[in-house]
Amino acid sequence: MAKKINTDIRDKIVGKIKSDGLTAADAAREFGISAKTIYGWLSKGKIGADTLEIGRIKRENQQLKMIVAELMLDSSQGKKNR
Repeated sequence: MAKKINTDIRDKIVGKIKSDGLTAADAAREFGISAKTIYGWLSKGKIGADTLEIGRIKRENQQLKMIVAELMLDSSQGKKNR
C-alpha cells in the first residue's frame, strides 16, 4: 500500500517548487519521495504546469545573473591589469 504524504509536507514541496524554482526531481530527492508522486499532483492540478515553467525561468535567470557577474568581474580585472 502506498504511503500517504502529509499535507504539510506536500504544501512545503509545492511551495519550494513555486517560490524557489525547485524541480520535481530535486524535490523528490530532497524529501525522499517519488518524482512520480509529484507529477501525479501536477496532473491533478495541485501544481500547475505554469508553476514549473516559472521555476525553470527563475533558475535560468539566476544562472544568467551569475554569468553576467563573472563577466563583469573578469572585465574589471582585465582593465586593472592593463
